[in-house]
Amino acid sequence: MESKLNLNRELVDKARQHARRIAEDTQNFIDIHTTVTVERAVCRLFGIDGVNALEVPLPNVVVDHLVDKGILSGGAAYYIGNAMCETGLDPQRIAEGIDAGEIDLSKMAPHTMEEIRAAIMPVAEATVERIKKNVAKRNEYLNEFGDKQGPYLYVIVATGNIYEDITQAKAAAKQGADIIAVIRTTGQSLLDYVPYGATTEGFGGTYATQENFRLMRAALDEVGEEQHRYIRLCNYCSGLCMPEIAAMGALERLDVMLNDALYGILFRDINMQRTIVDQFFSRVINSFAGVIINTGEDNYLTTADAVEEAHTVLASQFLNEQFALKAGLPEEQQGLGHAFEISPDVENGFLYELAQAQMAREIFPKAPLKYMPPTKFMTGNIFRGHVQDALFNMVTILTGQKLHLLGMMTEAIHTPFMSDRALSIENAQYIFRTMHDLGSELSYKKGGIMETRANFVLQKAADLLGEIEHMGLFATLEKGVFADIKRPRDGGKGLAGVVTKAENYFNPFVELMWNEEVAKGGENA
Repeated sequence: MESKLNLNRELVDKARQHARRIAEDTQNFIDIHTTVTVERAVCRLFGIDGVNALEVPLPNVVVDHLVDKGILSGGAAYYIGNAMCETGLDPQRIAEGIDAGEIDLSKMAPHTMEEIRAAIMPVAEATVERIKKNVAKRNEYLNEFGDKQGPYLYVIVATGNIYEDITQAKAAAKQGADIIAVIRTTGQSLLDYVPYGATTEGFGGTYATQENFRLMRAALDEVGEEQHRYIRLCNYCSGLCMPEIAAMGALERLDVMLNDALYGILFRDINMQRTIVDQFFSRVINSFAGVIINTGEDNYLTTADAVEEAHTVLASQFLNEQFALKAGLPEEQQGLGHAFEISPDVENGFLYELAQAQMAREIFPKAPLKYMPPTKFMTGNIFRGHVQDALFNMVTILTGQKLHLLGMMTEAIHTPFMSDRALSIENAQYIFRTMHDLGSELSYKKGGIMETRANFVLQKAADLLGEIEHMGLFATLEKGVFADIKRPRDGGKGLAGVVTKAENYFNPFVELMWNEEVAKGGENA
C-alpha cells in the first residue's frame, strides 16, 4: 500500500520489532503456565457440559477437583485421559462421576502417556472436526451469498433477555446490519464460571452462554437466508473465562469475538499473569475457528485523552498483532481496534482523527480494522450526536476501515431503540454510498497537518515500545503506561488460578489447532 501519509517505514519496522520481542519474552511465561479457565476450556472441548444439582458447571467441577487434589499442573487432558484408560468412561461420564464423589482422579493408577494419548486424542479430534464443519458452513453461506465489500455495519443488542435480543437482532439485520454483537451482562467478565442455558435476566446486556450462542446463531441464519446475506455474530471473549467463551463460540459458529490481550488487566482488574496466559489459548481457538477478533484499544480513549495518548493506541495495536501471530492468528482475522474519540472542541480534530485512521490502515494493511464511534463526548444532544456519527462514518469510508460499529445519536441517553438503529444504519449507508470512492481520489498535503501528526504519533509509539521492551510488559502495566491505569503484577482477580505446568502436561487442542506457519511468520516479520 502506497503511504498517503509518507510514513517513516523504518520507524514502522522498528516498532514492530520491539513488539515482536516483547511478545516473545512474554510467550516464555505463557508456555510454562496454565490456568483454571484454560483447563475448563479443554474440558468443554472434550464435550463436558451441563451443571450439577447446585447449578455448578461440570467443567468447573472437574477443574476444582484438580485444584483441590493439587494436580492442576498436570492438566485436564492428562488426568481425564488417564481416567478413560482406567474406567472406559467418556469425559462427560467421568465429570459426572467426579461430581457424585465416585471418581478421584488423583488416586487412579497411572497409565503410560502413549495409552493416555490414545484414549483422549480421538475425542479431541472429533471436536476439531465439528469446528471444521462450522468453518465450512460459514464458507458455504459466503460462497452462496457473497461477502460484503466495504465496511461491515456492526450493531449492538443488549436487552438482557436472549429472546428479546433475537427480535432486535433480526430487525437490525433486515435494516442492513452485517454484524450483530450481543453485549454481555454487566459483570460477567468477573465471573469465574460460564452460566448455563438460555437466560432472560441480564443487566445492561445478556449472559454469554453456549445455549444463547446457539439460539442467536440459528436466528441470524434464518434471517440471513431470507435476506440472502451472511449475518455475522459477535460476542465477548474476555474476562476470567476468556478461553471457555472462545471454545463455546467455536462450537456454535460465532464469527467475531472481542478478544484483547490487555483489556481485562486494565479495565476489569484481572491479574495480568492470568490474562496473558488465557489470551493465548483463546486466540489459538479463534484462529482455528475462523473468528475475527476485535481488540480493545478504543477503551484507552475513554479514560485518557485521545490527542495526548494516541500513541498508546498504536503501541497496543502492535502488541496485539504480535500476540495474535504468536497464537497462530493470521492478520486477516485481526480486527485491531481504535476509535473516533477526540473532543469536538479541538481545532482540526477531524484531521487528527483521519490521520490516525489512515495511519492504522497503512501500518496494518491486511487487518480488518475495528473502528469505534464517538461516545466520550456525546452529550444527549441528538442532533449534534448525529453529526458526530456522520463525521465518524466519513473517516471509515475514506480510510477503508472494515468493522464499523455504528454510532447512535441517543448515546448517553438510553439503550438504543430499533428506530435509533435504523437511523444510524441509514446515515452510514448514505455516506458509504455517496463517498464510496472518495478515499482513492484524495491525497494528503506533503508536510501538512495530517502527515506531521501521523509521523509524530508513530515516533512516540516506537519510542514507547522500546521502553516496554526494556522494562518488560508486566513492569509496564505496573507503571500505568496504558490508559493511565496501574495494575500490580500479583494483584487483581484470578491469580490463584495460574499454575506452572508439570512435565506430563499436554493440551491436545493447541497441538491440533495452533497454526505454526502463521506463528513463524510473525517471528520473521
